[in-house]
Amino acid sequence: MDRLDAMKVFVLAADEGSLAAAGRKLGRSPAAVSRAIAFLEERVGVELLHRTTRSIKLSEEGEHYVAICRRVLTELEEADDIAAGPRAAPRGTLAITAPVVSGEMVLRPILDAFLDAYPTVSAKLLLFDRAVNLIEEGIDVALRIGPLSDSAMVATKLGDVRRVVVAAPRYLNQHPRIAEPGDLAKHQIIAMAHLPNSWSFAPQRGSSSPRTVQFTPRLVINSTYAAVASAVAGRGVARMYSYQVAEQVHRGELDIVLAGDEDPEMPVHLISPQGRLSVPKVRAFTDFAVPRLKKQFAVLKKAIDTR
Repeated sequence: MDRLDAMKVFVLAADEGSLAAAGRKLGRSPAAVSRAIAFLEERVGVELLHRTTRSIKLSEEGEHYVAICRRVLTELEEADDIAAGPRAAPRGTLAITAPVVSGEMVLRPILDAFLDAYPTVSAKLLLFDRAVNLIEEGIDVALRIGPLSDSAMVATKLGDVRRVVVAAPRYLNQHPRIAEPGDLAKHQIIAMAHLPNSWSFAPQRGSSSPRTVQFTPRLVINSTYAAVASAVAGRGVARMYSYQVAEQVHRGELDIVLAGDEDPEMPVHLISPQGRLSVPKVRAFTDFAVPRLKKQFAVLKKAIDTR
């Protein structure tokens, strides 16, 4: 059996979480998919997948091996594309990751337009509110908010965002004035489920220590869209990235409070692993997306700053 083909089958099975689903995508029977994975398991001498009647789960060894397989397959594809020269047409599957809301709100429409312009390219858009190892998970391009810690990535800055505290005008009219962070203790807080029950603000003048406000939230939500909607409905005070509430602030549905206490702005970048920009599909997407993403983040910044 061809080892590289078996690797492709294994990676797809891991991505799909099912031998049958991988088989459907490959046009093969579940038995053929199972044979390919068994071939790899026999070759490496360990069990790569834990199988049940309904699903599969990577073993600890399988987690490490699938990351290696992704790197090998990505580098082979990269070698083929580079050898074809700079005029090679973009083709294949483009893997992109982004935070959930920026991916849904800003990146996805641009990706749709890119796919219309490049019919020989397909895409996989993975939205996570967590750090993703681009090399281990076979990602070509990522949208990142905040300072970059990995110098091995090629980064293009797209703009800046900041965290803002917002509430509906009618809520603010019916509750005590919020003049400083400590005043939040008197208010109903809408908190995100994946974040701690505290907000940090810029240090006071003459101090280097951030101010941290602890609170017991009145409402905890695991969806940014739902949290914004609850704030618009007057249910309390929320803290969001500026681009997430730019339209609501611009329309007057939300007001920003504590603007003078905000932390500094955070950069937004589009990043790729070293060498991936030489691949036609990655280069084509970057050339297509960067000016559009810069424009969109600039529009959102202007909407919230000119209210």
